Amino acid sequence: MSLNASDLKEGTTHSARLVEDLKRTQIVQYAGSSGDYNPIHTDELFATQAAGYPGVFAHGMLTMGMTGKMLTDYVGDGRLTKFGVRFTNQVWPGDDLDSTATFENMEDVDGETLANFEVTTINQDGAVVLKGYAQARVD
Repeated sequence: MSLNASDLKEGTTHSARLVEDLKRTQIVQYAGSSGDYNPIHTDELFATQAAGYPGVFAHGMLTMGMTGKMLTDYVGDGRLTKFGVRFTNQVWPGDDLDSTATFENMEDVDGETLANFEVTTINQDGAVVLKGYAQARVD
């Protein structure tokens, strides 16, 4: 499945629930799969006592990866040409995350039709945890 340019109007949105009740186990599994074993993500005592955080928190790239899956589910596999983000708040165990891609405009580059999106991921309190952009080939 791929997204068609005719389906997009300025302001068109696509939203999805990324995770409900993020588990510490998911964060530890991400540490293992990514090789990022920074103890602020996996060691409660280190995170609270040495680093001064309220507890362990998710890797930013875990949030980016879940957001990227929302995008590829929407536009189709192999269609993203750009994807960049800024992490704006931490993601904690127990958080629910929802992400939205908002269509901004279309452009033609080297014979390809590209759709530009603003991307936002929020937690259950409505706090933005990730803000970014994406570009995808569309038919």
